[in-house]
Amino acid sequence: MPRFMGFVRMVEGHPAPPQAMIDAMDVYIGEQAQKGHFLDGGGLYGTADAVNFVVRNGQTTRVDGPYAESKEVVGGWAILQYDTLEEAIEGQAEFAEVHRAHWPDCEFVATMRQISDEPPAAADA
Repeated sequence: MPRFMGFVRMVEGHPAPPQAMIDAMDVYIGEQAQKGHFLDGGGLYGTADAVNFVVRNGQTTRVDGPYAESKEVVGGWAILQYDTLEEAIEGQAEFAEVHRAHWPDCEFVATMRQISDEPPAAADA
């Protein structure tokens, strides 16, 4: 059964969601978990304590947050499982709709990508 990663990107420092949104997400995630679609997920703290390791030109550099140049950050993630890509897309649309209905002033991008079950082929193969 295909697995997918869903994540939400939003502006750093956006106000916390209203209680109605939290309650609606509890219900939505519970329903999705019961159907076997929601496997794991959660929200992420801001970038104040984030750490990046950048590999460039044969060197590794550590870059600590916060990142003043960041306009959007990943605010949450989920590992999802559906029978088909179409069902996964429908589930992601429902997820976005829960946000629109219960947190209308929130602006975010909900992205879904299929998880590869095999390692990528080597570039020189």
